Amino acid sequence: MTRRGAEKLKEELQRLKTVERHAVIQAIAEARAQGDLSENAEYDAAKDKQGFIEGRIKELEGKLAAAQVIDPSALDAGGKVVFGATVDLADEDTGAEVTYQIVGDDEADLKEGRISISSPIARALIGKMAGDVAEVQAPGGVRHWEIVEVKYL
Repeated sequence: MTRRGAEKLKEELQRLKTVERHAVIQAIAEARAQGDLSENAEYDAAKDKQGFIEGRIKELEGKLAAAQVIDPSALDAGGKVVFGATVDLADEDTGAEVTYQIVGDDEADLKEGRISISSPIARALIGKMAGDVAEVQAPGGVRHWEIVEVKYL
């Protein structure tokens, strides 16, 4: 994952541990104070939320522990499209231009121009250089994207 993606996951982990975890513990305590737990919907909901939070904490800790963090600005791939690269593309049919950064699955956000390394377009781009044409199988048919520029930002 990129440095930015790792930082976002660390921020979420910190929020879950310091804010969300304490809030759900308080909610469980309040629900317990209401008495009979067998028919207490607030207690059940708080326990469910606690389970979700604890599961997400474990998931994030595992991802961060196993992650190989890449700094795209430190890459020297000789102009090739690699993980972390930012690629300017031009659609050969329409002339439309787009810019994508190739990131990990957890960081992908099309609205922000970040596409997953496992997406069809990223897989078609990997290893190519500026001037090459990538053929991408899209739901609407095959599209051809010319690589205008490869940057490591």
